[in-house]
Amino acid sequence: MSTFDRRQEAFESKFAHDEELRFKAVARRNKLLGLWAAEKIGLDADKAQDYAKEVVRADFEEPGDEDVFRKIRRDFDEAGVEQSDHQIRRTMDELLHQAAEQIKNEG
Repeated sequence: MSTFDRRQEAFESKFAHDEELRFKAVARRNKLLGLWAAEKIGLDADKAQDYAKEVVRADFEEPGDEDVFRKIRRDFDEAGVEQSDHQIRRTMDELLHQAAEQIKNEG
């Protein structure tokens, strides 16, 4: 195996590892986001856990974060929760950083 082959293999391995961590961080962010939104909506602890799972599942509708954002926006609107789009997106960003830190500290 040449040096180039070893470097390429190392790069591919790191890329796969980074993608796995990103997937885990986004999934955890969505759960945290669901719990945050459930509190704003006024759900009890059991329903909040179920709602958080719904938010995680919403992320599988399409690539990116728009599917999750739309779910939270729609549910807030239906429940009469006053949150701007900017506040929701800012919370999504903050919780992604928090989730990534949690996963980093677990490893």
